[in-house]
Amino acid sequence: MTRSVVLGYWQDRPPLEALAIAEAADRLGYAELWVGEMATFDAFALATAIGAQTRLALTIGPLAVQVRSATGMAMGVASVAALTGRAVHLAVGTSSDAVVTGWHGRPRTAAAQALEHAAAVLPALLGGERALGGYRLRLDPPGATLTVAAFGDRAIEVAARHADRMVLNMVTVDAVARLRTRLVAACDRLGQPVSPRLAVWLAAAVEPAEEALTQLARGFVMYLAAPGYGEMFAEAGYGDLVAAARAGAHPRELLAAVPPSLLRDVALVGPAAEIEDRIAAYHAAGVDEVCLVPATAGDPAGERTLGALGPAR
Repeated sequence: MTRSVVLGYWQDRPPLEALAIAEAADRLGYAELWVGEMATFDAFALATAIGAQTRLALTIGPLAVQVRSATGMAMGVASVAALTGRAVHLAVGTSSDAVVTGWHGRPRTAAAQALEHAAAVLPALLGGERALGGYRLRLDPPGATLTVAAFGDRAIEVAARHADRMVLNMVTVDAVARLRTRLVAACDRLGQPVSPRLAVWLAAAVEPAEEALTQLARGFVMYLAAPGYGEMFAEAGYGDLVAAARAGAHPRELLAAVPPSLLRDVALVGPAAEIEDRIAAYHAAGVDEVCLVPATAGDPAGERTLGALGPAR
């Protein structure tokens, strides 16, 4: 099972910390870094800066298919690859109402259809073939793999049909096992003998300080009311917290109510040996790649966590 690093974009940390995390991941021997997009940097611009300074392979995304066109994403990936000489891959998904509608003013209706359309044409575009009215990349084709972020049945079907890899974010071991079963079933329905590799993003903190636990809990609060995630948290025993979130409780109230057990259920928290046991449990549930989102409060650039869990451990 492989391990990679994800930029966490913690809201309580300076944006340029992303470069420090990338440098630490490279120095500690990781091979791949995920460069998503939140409220700070454009993902392609940040990936170019990182690619120019490190030896890391880069996966850009998941990017929202309602915000960026397939052609625009293919051009972005090819641009980063050409400018840095790094291996560059692409991840796509449907994101959330807050991002798609709230930040970008785009409708999030027909999200599954938009994901299907993008995932169907992106492999051809990334491979240098003509698509969408005859457009073809003029830059060298990056040869990028395609990852689909999935949680619901229709997104899983899209991943099974078109993706090299499916990624899950912040899930319990039990949820991974169920979603893996649904992915395999979707591949069987399509007559595909091999399913996409399964990756999971997990926040991680080795021997965390109290400020790191607060940082992690603050990141989880926004997911408590979200469709799919709320049900997962309820199944894990946090139904009262989900109900409070869906009833409109203030984020401060929710943060104060998050129990330590929730962090242990959806993150990698504690001594390194205990975390290794948790990673083994995810692997047994069907995970092929654990993507570490290091907490950085009290651990600059997440270096202690990445060092303890990295390839040279």
